[in-house]
Amino acid sequence: MDFAVIGIGRFGSAVVRTLYEMGHHVLAIDRDEDSLRSVQDSSTHSVQLDSTDPEALRAVGITNFDAVVVAIGAGVQESILTTLLLKEMGCRKVVSKASGELQARVLEKVGADLVIRPERDMAIRVARSLASGHVVDLLELSPNLLVEEVSVGPRVNGKSLGDLDLRSRYGVSILLLKRDSQIVVVPGGETELRSGDVLVVFGEKQALAKLESSL
Repeated sequence: MDFAVIGIGRFGSAVVRTLYEMGHHVLAIDRDEDSLRSVQDSSTHSVQLDSTDPEALRAVGITNFDAVVVAIGAGVQESILTTLLLKEMGCRKVVSKASGELQARVLEKVGADLVIRPERDMAIRVARSLASGHVVDLLELSPNLLVEEVSVGPRVNGKSLGDLDLRSRYGVSILLLKRDSQIVVVPGGETELRSGDVLVVFGEKQALAKLESSL
């Protein structure tokens, strides 16, 4: 896939390197030449330009990318204007980084397809992981809906999903079961759990919190 990342600070450079290491084509964009130099060996191309200039964005074919990540850190106005321009120009998917709740709400209003709040999102992951020894990772889909990776403890070792009846008891849906290198998509009720298994589950925050304490 083809990606463009605008704003090559700590967050943006990490996104560039990760996508590039995964084998994707990545265009790094920043107005600062030194920032671009830091990812010259871990990006497909790099371009120095002002992302609030629509003609400069058109010149690099910004609408041809599968997704554009707006990772501008310091300039709130620049981040918002860049996001607005990208959506008005017809970019397929725009993912924008926000440093606070107000900026996040504005980015959503101007059309960002996904708003990322790295510090807040990481704080939630750390807090939930500390509070429950079972949470491996989580993805917040909305303020009340999560996808979580939950580890299975010895308390339910050998019990089947049918016996536990997690959907009826907690209102959560099991998407995957991960066991070593094996992945089972939507495991059936006959599936027996083992300590160390990881369940990928979907549900509301309160329901998932109850589930975590039961495993």
